[in-house]
Amino acid sequence: MAGNEAVARWQAVLLWTMVALYMGGRVCQQYPGPVPVLVIVALQVVPPAVFAWVHGGIVYGVRGMVVFTAFCMGVGGLSESLSLRTGFPFGHYFFTSLMGPKFLQVPVLLVLAYVGIGYCSWVVAFLILGYRDKPLVGWRVVALPLLASAVMVAWDVSMDSIWATLDRAWIWRDGGIYFGVPVSNFIGWYLTAFLFYLGFAVYLRANSDLMKPVSLRFWRLAILIYGICALGNLLVFRKGLFPASAADATGRVWATTDILIASVLVSLLAMTPFAVVAWMRSGGVQEPLQK
Repeated sequence: MAGNEAVARWQAVLLWTMVALYMGGRVCQQYPGPVPVLVIVALQVVPPAVFAWVHGGIVYGVRGMVVFTAFCMGVGGLSESLSLRTGFPFGHYFFTSLMGPKFLQVPVLLVLAYVGIGYCSWVVAFLILGYRDKPLVGWRVVALPLLASAVMVAWDVSMDSIWATLDRAWIWRDGGIYFGVPVSNFIGWYLTAFLFYLGFAVYLRANSDLMKPVSLRFWRLAILIYGICALGNLLVFRKGLFPASAADATGRVWATTDILIASVLVSLLAMTPFAVVAWMRSGGVQEPLQK
């Protein structure tokens, strides 16, 4: 018993450490000069991924998280690689050196982002739908991926134009109507997220005894990561962080203020409500699963 309590304490310490590091990464994004850009990117990707593995390992076990990671990185990496070569499903684009090392032209840190934010988006949708005390069967197997995909796409809508048009971490070859980003990107994101979420949901349906009951405080840590992600977008308004305007690959010029306002609006009107509803729906200690 004492050994289990010690493990639980270390897990809690590690989870809170990842939350703190991620929060620090969002603050550091305001200082791309003194803080190396690759460090800023890593702090916004690696802590959520580690958090997902620790948190998800407690809920679904190591085997469950191996399956989740395989679906996320497999489907996500395949979609990115396919789109880089054909334009499907996201559109035509390429990555610059800002995102760090690549494997098959796809930045390793980007694929890790699928795991971190992907897992937290899954938990947010899971709590909103009230599935903590219900087995994942029937229509729930589809409903959860449908909502989780929307929660994750809200994250992409909030940040893609900043990372692409302002930071130029990736370049959309043909530009796009959303501040230089094509609508196909968001449709592709939804399709990709839905596929890996659906794969994991089907796996959970066949392994209904995998999920462990956990407390309110534990669930809310994942919501906190997603909430920090949303509210962190409000920090980009620091004066001098970006030039007054930026051009996409087609030469069309976009006002930086418009891009930042759109990011903040999506963060406040889409991401934040998702987090708030999930927080309110996460109350109590989980009971044994009931049909």
